[in-house]
Amino acid sequence: MKLKEFLHYTYVFPVLAVLYYLSGLMGTGVVFDVIAGVLLTGSVLSAVHHAEVVAHRVGEPYGTIILALCITIIEVALIISLMVAGGEQAITLARDTVFAAVMIILNGIIGICVLVGGVKYFEQFFARTSATTYLVSIVSILVITLVLPNFTSSVNGPYYNNAQLIFVSIACLVIYGVFLMVQTVRHRSYFVPADGNAEEHFIPNKTQTVVSFFLLVVCLIVVVLMAKGLSKTIEDMVQSMGAPKSLVGVIIAGVVLLPEGLAAIRAARNNQFQSSLNLALGSALASIGLSIPAISAVSIMYDIPLVLGLDKKDIILLTLSVFIVMLSLSRGKTNILYGTVLLVNLAAYIFTVIVP
Repeated sequence: MKLKEFLHYTYVFPVLAVLYYLSGLMGTGVVFDVIAGVLLTGSVLSAVHHAEVVAHRVGEPYGTIILALCITIIEVALIISLMVAGGEQAITLARDTVFAAVMIILNGIIGICVLVGGVKYFEQFFARTSATTYLVSIVSILVITLVLPNFTSSVNGPYYNNAQLIFVSIACLVIYGVFLMVQTVRHRSYFVPADGNAEEHFIPNKTQTVVSFFLLVVCLIVVVLMAKGLSKTIEDMVQSMGAPKSLVGVIIAGVVLLPEGLAAIRAARNNQFQSSLNLALGSALASIGLSIPAISAVSIMYDIPLVLGLDKKDIILLTLSVFIVMLSLSRGKTNILYGTVLLVNLAAYIFTVIVP
């Protein structure tokens, strides 16, 4: 690789962001927090670039799986660190963050992708079998983890006891593991774009791929660390607005999901909606299918009470979101109405978080 390539913003921003985070200047003033926000945004854009480089090298659906898994691992690390530090005050943190991530993905990322693609191409096409495979897995895990706890009777409240947490964790891992086998081995063709115009970009060499994968991980880590570092500032801003504290989790989840969101939207603009779908639904499945087992393990190890069951309002919003996504993806093609409705659902969710 030439020296000039390393001066590109996608290489400079991650390095500057790491150095700035290590300097300890974040949280010491408004100006320093603004600088942190700029570096965080640059790191997000850099992550999108490096994810695309890796995806072009390994091909579909492996590229989207790599990005989904990287972001999920970092998301889980953030949730666990906040849980351990917050103790009993963080009993709803995991549920709120995972729920926010799922709602943002199902309504926000998919909605924007459908709308952007619909505006530019009128209709975009994808394999219905891939959408069905994703949604079957997602709906099962969502109900088991976020709805069923409200109706069990071993303990009072929206909790699972340790035995139930272990069972639910194993169930999530089994579903996600079999899904990965279906996606990458037995029915890989479901998730590969049918048109042959997918690869107009260069195919990176091995060195470029290794460097981009390393920087992708660095970008994702620094995005989460900066989001965590700015969480106090965000919390103060939310409190000054008079909004509920749960809005903080929505904002942080949105920041963490920015890399895959931007990558999915870019794919939709390039008329590669199958890649957008792989990114969005794959991230939703990984987010809940891997987060809950990891969070449950920490809850059992540190004896932290873990609230998983959603309240009635959130169950209604989740049901509406899943139902609309299923209808929108049932025909194998999209239009702007589907995207508009999904974005209205997202607006309703965020509005009811601010005004319960």
